[in-house]
Amino acid sequence: MNIIYLINLLFLFTACNHSKATKPYQEMSLNTKPSQTFHTFTIASLNNKTVINMRDYEGKKILLVNVASRCGYTSQYADLQKLNERFGDVVQVIGVPCNQFMGQEPGTNSEIAQFCQKNYNVTFPLTDKIHVRGENQHPIYQWLTNKNLNGLDDFSVSWNFNKFLIDENGKLMNHFGSNTNPLSEELLNAINS
Repeated sequence: MNIIYLINLLFLFTACNHSKATKPYQEMSLNTKPSQTFHTFTIASLNNKTVINMRDYEGKKILLVNVASRCGYTSQYADLQKLNERFGDVVQVIGVPCNQFMGQEPGTNSEIAQFCQKNYNVTFPLTDKIHVRGENQHPIYQWLTNKNLNGLDDFSVSWNFNKFLIDENGKLMNHFGSNTNPLSEELLNAINS
């Protein structure tokens, strides 16, 4: 084992065990091997009664998007729903509510679900509200943003509606910023590649 791998392993072990998160992520397992795929992760759903298992989407691409109800980009929910309806056989959209960007997702899980249903008729899965950056960053986002874990690059989640595209085998393909529309040519070309 090389020294960088051991240092990263120690760092992640320490960070996971000393997190000040208000909710334990016992359903998660963070394996720090660079060869780990996205399909090894699970996360609580918005209703907190079921678990979203990424392994269920093997053979499909996954578009993971941190979402918020009071953001200038909130209207992207409509295009995320259209994307999920039109290309659901090849890509699974998953929304990840987060309140870290100017408090633009303050609602409870129930309020978020009602908002998404009433305003955008969202049928794609939504997760529990989590942290996508910072000290309490969820393990899924640790993997997505850390090159040593995802094998592609280091990324920063800069605002709501950042998009991560994962391939059919659980490998990270690309990251798109908030201003990339879900139905943009750039994103559709990546999905169809």
